[in-house]
Amino acid sequence: MIPDLQASLLCDDVRQERNGKFMLIGIFDGLIVAQVPTAFPRLCLVNRWCCGRGAFSQRSRVLAPDGTTVVCEGQPIAINLPDEHQIATTVEVFVNVHFRAAGAHWVEVLLEQQLRLRYPLHVKVAPPPASPPSPPSAQG
Repeated sequence: MIPDLQASLLCDDVRQERNGKFMLIGIFDGLIVAQVPTAFPRLCLVNRWCCGRGAFSQRSRVLAPDGTTVVCEGQPIAINLPDEHQIATTVEVFVNVHFRAAGAHWVEVLLEQQLRLRYPLHVKVAPPPASPPSPPSAQG
């Protein structure tokens, strides 16, 4: 039975406590960068699967705004759900992700090479800092 993708989140970092709980640090839906092209140092993708049974392979990727150019792609990740009451949480870390343009990039999560979820990752260039107002000129 094919599992459901319960959640997919992008964040700065992921930690796992001794009790097995995951802590997501810096969850975001977009990136604000000084300029493009740019390299983002670290991007974590957390996916949680449930309500399935069997062995599966997950693959995730980020596409450029054109919808076809691959910005980064993870390795296949094995998911094993012995029964429909189990869950599987996957964590992928992408390092030095190069964004060549601003705009809506696309995060895609595939299971058995079939697209299960696609959502936008907005990359925006920060506006330049406002210059301080010039002092009024002295008139005599």
